[in-house]
Amino acid sequence: MEAAIITIMALLFFAFVALGVYATVKVAKAAKRGVDRTLDQARRTVEDTTLRAKSFGQAGVAGELAKLRLSLRTSMRATQEALQAGVGEDASLKESLDLFHRLSAHGLELDDDLKRMEREPDKAWVAGQLPELTRRTEQIAGSADALRRAARDRALKFSEDDLSSLSAQIDVEAGALRHWDTPEAAPETRAAEGWGSPAGAAGSATGPAARPASGPGAGSAAGGEPPAITARDPRRTAYPWEKSARPETTT
Repeated sequence: MEAAIITIMALLFFAFVALGVYATVKVAKAAKRGVDRTLDQARRTVEDTTLRAKSFGQAGVAGELAKLRLSLRTSMRATQEALQAGVGEDASLKESLDLFHRLSAHGLELDDDLKRMEREPDKAWVAGQLPELTRRTEQIAGSADALRRAARDRALKFSEDDLSSLSAQIDVEAGALRHWDTPEAAPETRAAEGWGSPAGAAGSATGPAARPASGPGAGSAAGGEPPAITARDPRRTAYPWEKSARPETTT
């Protein structure tokens, strides 16, 4: 019996140790991925800043190459962010994202070529390559821009359709909420109450029914009108544009 207990305790101990090691490895990998993302972001920021400085501060071939690289990177990054953000809400963008990944391969190849041109000592030869490099840059960046704009237009169209449908539903609900008037009394009912003749009208004006009501519900009981709306239903959701109700004051 004691041997079985010791065995179970040993197994539990090793299980906890293995679980701790696994958790430590997972945390270390997650931390490494976070550090890598931070370093990549910092590196991209430095490269973009350098390219902007070259495109504005340098003339000639160096400045043109910097402009091409900056235009390519800006367009590709904006499209990637737009598609990745939208694919979670619109599954149809998955195919567009796949096409963008194929386009990215050509973009990376072009960016490498532009980098090599920056290090090329024969600037005259590089100047002769600029028209072709510009054509490739415009083609890739234009395709990326087309994907991004199409995804944006699609999202705007769905948003407008949803807003139109919501507005129609609200109009119907608003009309239903305004139907608080009771149906008009039948002619025989008005005659029985003395509304159909001058004598009845005079009698009603001079009789007890003409006396002012003396209670909060008397007006509703005497005139047949619905009770006044004194409060709204409590709200379940608070929105940032709502103002808190002011407390009533008594004098």
